[in-house]
Amino acid sequence: MKLPATFSPFFNKRCYFISAGILILFIITGFIFQAYNKPQPAPESIVKVRTITIGNTTDKQGATYSGEVRGRYESQLAFQVSGKISKRYVELGTLVNAGDVLMEIDAKDIQQTVNNNAAQVAAAQSQLKLAESNLNRYRQLLDQSAVSQAQYDQYVNAYNVAVAALQQSSAQYTQGTNQMGYSLLRADKTGVVSSITAEAGQVVSAGQTVITIVPTGELEVEINVPENRIEEIHKAEQIQASFWALPNIIVNGQIREIAPMADQTTRTFKVRIHLMNPPEQIRFGMTASVQINVRSSLQIIAIPLAAIYQDGNTPTSVWVVKNNQLTLQPVTIGNFGSETVEVLSGLARGDCIVTAGVHKLHEGQKVNTGGDTL
Repeated sequence: MKLPATFSPFFNKRCYFISAGILILFIITGFIFQAYNKPQPAPESIVKVRTITIGNTTDKQGATYSGEVRGRYESQLAFQVSGKISKRYVELGTLVNAGDVLMEIDAKDIQQTVNNNAAQVAAAQSQLKLAESNLNRYRQLLDQSAVSQAQYDQYVNAYNVAVAALQQSSAQYTQGTNQMGYSLLRADKTGVVSSITAEAGQVVSAGQTVITIVPTGELEVEINVPENRIEEIHKAEQIQASFWALPNIIVNGQIREIAPMADQTTRTFKVRIHLMNPPEQIRFGMTASVQINVRSSLQIIAIPLAAIYQDGNTPTSVWVVKNNQLTLQPVTIGNFGSETVEVLSGLARGDCIVTAGVHKLHEGQKVNTGGDTL
């Protein structure tokens, strides 16, 4: 049916508003659908971290040095004559008594020298007897005025020369017999063989060390201290020695000796630590770790090494927890220990720091703390 002309404009406007309303309805519906299906941000996960709370600062500094258990006295034994070693009677760790034979040198050449000296003694004794007989005979002739005083004096002088020659040859013979005794190397005291530097068949010279004996009794630990820490050693208040082979044993020590000059190669000073009442389990040559605590006027905090954060772009820092949120705090570090490091500045009493997994954290991260008090 055809509409009248008067109704056509009205109808067109009505259709326009209906279409516009429908379009607006679709747009609003699309916005609502999009807002409803938009993914919501996940709440940030709270990580549980291991922490420590710094308590009272300490005024003690500690340094740890590695060393070796030694005897207070060490006898480095050597032959007094040169020769070829023919026998060795001891092994490393052998307990020997004073006078025990340790090594022996082939004494064939020495024996020939002794035989030669013995022959010289016999010849000197014969010369002395001849000189004595001549002297007695010319004394009688002098009493009878058969010879002059000058001739008699010559025989007196010959007798004195024969006496001196016998004394000389006797001394050489005694020296040779002593060398025979020197062909046997004997222990000068009771102790343990700690070193053997020559073997049977080796030719050694007089004075060359071949065996070292450490007397049983006083034990010490020898350490090497850098020259920049030697002054602290003089201020040591507490010294404790632990042993790698005996982890449950800690022995108090006392400084007995500090070398007056540094070693020319290592530029370190040798320090001897006397062990007070060492247990029987400690043996010569064991590896020891000496902890030396020194009192200082500075207040220094020691924290675990695992608490240090450094990635190359930031200064040395630690993660400080404030209100369960992380903050990166720069610190100044000092001396390193076996498992700790000294913090000279940047931390104070009451600060809570993270001690594990520091390189997996970030600034402002929420954390759940749990740990100990330092």
